[in-house]
Amino acid sequence: MAIKKFAVGCYDDEAVLFPAVEKVRNSGYKLHDVYTPFPVHGLDKALGHKDTDLHVAGFIYGITGTSTALGFMSWIFTSNWPTNFGGKPHFALPAFIPITFETTVLFAAVGMVLTFCYLNQIMPGVKKHVFHPRQSDDLFVVALELNEHTSEQEVKDFLKSTGAQEISIQMAESEWWYGRFDKEEEYEKLNAAV
Repeated sequence: MAIKKFAVGCYDDEAVLFPAVEKVRNSGYKLHDVYTPFPVHGLDKALGHKDTDLHVAGFIYGITGTSTALGFMSWIFTSNWPTNFGGKPHFALPAFIPITFETTVLFAAVGMVLTFCYLNQIMPGVKKHVFHPRQSDDLFVVALELNEHTSEQEVKDFLKSTGAQEISIQMAESEWWYGRFDKEEEYEKLNAAV
């Protein structure tokens, strides 16, 4: 994982955040992410995120569950252990429906939860850099990724013009990682040098 430099702007009102996000997107700076203390309706559209295909994944998981249940029960009752229950046929589809329904729902639900966690990088053990300790409390935090061609002072002035209350330059891991938050101490030392 690469350690990168970020410009972090903190806003205290979501009414100021929306125009700021649009200005950042239109300015050409690379928007890393926006952290909010609660879900903000419409922020995903302001950030330019597209709708996910989670519903398609749920359909595929459901079909997988249906196929697994029907295939497994068919194999058991027709070839692996063909037992005659009260003169009924070996492939008794009406008797398979409750188990098939439950397996379909189970596969779809578990698959969609795991896919949701993967897409949002919230699996157990996954850590991300915390840009501001109050980003999950009462502040809205915008992180811009800087490169060698970006002037720090120019970005600070830009964030100030969008209404940012606090602005800082930080060194941090650009992606998520597994493990503990011990890396945060390394970043604090790096940020103290910045």
